[in-house]
Amino acid sequence: MTLRIHNTLTRALEKFSPLEPGHVRMYVCGMTVYDLCHLGHARSMVAFDVVQRWLKASGYRVTYVRNITDIDDKIIKRSLENGETVRGLTDRMIDALHQDADALGIERPTHEPRAMDYVPQMLSMIGTLQDKGLAYQASNGDVNYAVRKFPGYGKLSGKSLDELQAGERVAVDDGKQDPLDFVLWKSAKTSEPEEVKWASPFGAGRPGWHIECSAMSCEMLGQSFDIHGGGADLQFPHHENEIAQSEGANGKPMASVWMHNGFINVDNEKMSKSLGNFFTIRDVLQEFDAETVRFFVVRSHYRSQLNYSDVHLNDARGALKRLYTALGTVTPDDVTIDWAEPHAARFKAAMDEDFGTPEAVAVLFELAGEVNRTGSTQTAGLLKTLGGVLGLLQDDPKAFAQAGAGVDEDAIQAQIAARAAAKAAKNFAEADRIRQALAAEGIVLKDSPTGTTWERG
Repeated sequence: MTLRIHNTLTRALEKFSPLEPGHVRMYVCGMTVYDLCHLGHARSMVAFDVVQRWLKASGYRVTYVRNITDIDDKIIKRSLENGETVRGLTDRMIDALHQDADALGIERPTHEPRAMDYVPQMLSMIGTLQDKGLAYQASNGDVNYAVRKFPGYGKLSGKSLDELQAGERVAVDDGKQDPLDFVLWKSAKTSEPEEVKWASPFGAGRPGWHIECSAMSCEMLGQSFDIHGGGADLQFPHHENEIAQSEGANGKPMASVWMHNGFINVDNEKMSKSLGNFFTIRDVLQEFDAETVRFFVVRSHYRSQLNYSDVHLNDARGALKRLYTALGTVTPDDVTIDWAEPHAARFKAAMDEDFGTPEAVAVLFELAGEVNRTGSTQTAGLLKTLGGVLGLLQDDPKAFAQAGAGVDEDAIQAQIAARAAAKAAKNFAEADRIRQALAAEGIVLKDSPTGTTWERG
């Protein structure tokens, strides 16, 4: 079966074939680093981590670029509020981003370019757009993109210029020739720190948000590449504007396939910093172990909306625990996947149909059931190896059973010892009290002839 991907641009499932045989070039819009990453960011990072893992498992060489926006209005505002430099703030937030992503088992991209390092490339592209009559310098010093001069504008979002016009307003003295036009280069303001002002043919200033991705993707992957990804909220205007810039400057299709992951919702509203209803990754990891959070994301299709709640996270942990319990019953063999094996073939068919992780996870549960029935070390090995393709099931089963934020292992062992002493003294009421107290904290004790072990409930 051949990999098919839902292309936002064509609104259809399409057979995937990279421009360069055997080599996939993928660009995904990353984070604007003025604050800690929230669970919505985790959803996007995990989704495209799974994409690149499956491409590699399918035999492709993958060049994966995920940018970092380290120059932006919000970053400047936050740095001034904090009394720190922009570079100091963004370095700190990038370190936090890496810690959170590493905890979730997200492999580092091949390249992680920072916008500040690519201003010359952005200025070069803006100059090309100006030479082609697609950009102009406004009276306020900004350089804007002339949207109506690019014939394909709206093709990604499916919006007509008339529909877009109805939702726009012209800011007072913004210098735009048309309310749809967007900024490529922002003229320097006296209130902004010197570190965010670059010399340019248009005067001192800094790049707009959209131009950075066009310039960096072109620099690192070429004028045309295979996959461009990001959250559904970026489809318009960010990705629409990227197409206008890149294709306007280069005269070539920017990306063959456009992929967008769905939102995470809280109370039926999109989780976002602007709405104030977000949970940082660190917030969630104080309550749940990282692999449970990853599994919560992976078991839903990347394009679907995902509803966040403690109930859903607890359900995800319970489901993941069933898989680990199967692996804890036998020692898995080291397995090289035979994709013709029936379970592996079903897993592959699911992943080849637009990265169908829900169906792929269902195959993992089939394998777990077979392990429980047969005790087969070969089947357990296949379960663990296929789980690894999704970034799951690589921990020790006992370690997973005991994993969880806020667990004090020494305190639990002390309680187990106190319970054993109570039982030895025939104080069964005290032994039961200790068991119940631990159960109330989500700790389940398991007695056996060799002693007492514990796990998270």
